[in-house]
Amino acid sequence: MSLDVIDLRDFYNRPLGQMARRILRVKLRARWGNVRGLRMLGYGFATPYLGSFREEAERVMAFMPAEQGVVDWPFGEPCCTGLVQEDMWPLPDASVDRILLVHAVENAGHAGELLRECWRCLAPGGRLMAVVTNRRAPWSSLETTPFGQGKPFSRAQLTALLRETAFTPEGWSEGLMFPPIEAGIVLGSAVALERFGARLWPVFAGVHMVEASKQVYRPIPARRVKRLSLKGAAIPVGSGVPAPMPPG
Repeated sequence: MSLDVIDLRDFYNRPLGQMARRILRVKLRARWGNVRGLRMLGYGFATPYLGSFREEAERVMAFMPAEQGVVDWPFGEPCCTGLVQEDMWPLPDASVDRILLVHAVENAGHAGELLRECWRCLAPGGRLMAVVTNRRAPWSSLETTPFGQGKPFSRAQLTALLRETAFTPEGWSEGLMFPPIEAGIVLGSAVALERFGARLWPVFAGVHMVEASKQVYRPIPARRVKRLSLKGAAIPVGSGVPAPMPPG
């Protein structure tokens, strides 16, 4: 089932969504403490996490996938959101300094193409932050939250995907250590559970938060090419002794 922008908005208006936003924003801020003068882009449904950067960054934009739909953000101010295809963004190459992916990688039709588009739009030295549902977490199996939609990832799978798309993972955090239960006693203990869970059960965290850098130069493995000799036998290119040039 595809995520709908109305359902996403409604989730973040509920107490459970508000607590998830509060906890993940603190962790995101710990990673990106200084964004003064930078150009920031959120993709997926990142607007609940972008607001705290608007006073510092040069500009903050939010793209949302066409299948999901789009909402006007920020409310009551000039709109900074746009509806896009996941692999075709209306931005020039190397035009943003930070990209935040939330409810994006696990719900992408082609996650590799999405990350390649991120790579294209990131400036050299730019940073990507992906918030991705952990496949081992209780959050991934509860479809009443947006973290229970799409394809969750293990840390190893996410690392492999980033490396395949020319990103280098630089730092990891885990988030949402409390169970996805909308009850007062759970939400009241969520901050304490987050602190204890980081030490006691990080493998069951609701999301992975991985910061990655853009590889400007990507190594391409050499291939051993073969060609046919005059007698039809395959010989490696470059083998043998080069013949002299004919006269004239």
